[in-house]
Amino acid sequence: MNATHETVQRDEAGIRLLREQAAQAAHHSYAPYSRYHVGAAVLLEDGRIVTGCNVENVSYRLSVCAEQAAIARAVSEFGAHIRIVAVAVANSDSDLACQPCGACRQTIAEFADASCRIFYPSDGGKPGECTLADLLPASFSQESLH
Repeated sequence: MNATHETVQRDEAGIRLLREQAAQAAHHSYAPYSRYHVGAAVLLEDGRIVTGCNVENVSYRLSVCAEQAAIARAVSEFGAHIRIVAVAVANSDSDLACQPCGACRQTIAEFADASCRIFYPSDGGKPGECTLADLLPASFSQESLH
């Protein structure tokens, strides 16, 4: 699960690569309790892709989502000023729908704007897509604090 240092375009080929990276990351997931293996790939503004996977814990509340793992990794590797332009989520069961949970939506919002594209498997494994604004229309942001 290395960060891709090549520049990725935001075209169909780039989105396909983003989805593939998320699917590969799902294979690294640690999910002995739910057996719901999730991978995520975030596309940064400069074209780099960073992946993450879910890591469960017997104390369920301590589990880490794939999207949060990828974002924490991006910040760790490239600094706090990263900007996310797209996120792909995948799971190991191609027939199950899989979108970012509420906590992950809010975490994405910390590093992306409302137009950030979110790619995910929808019902029956069909490719789904929306924006962060679609998933989190009333996000809590830094502007909310003023």
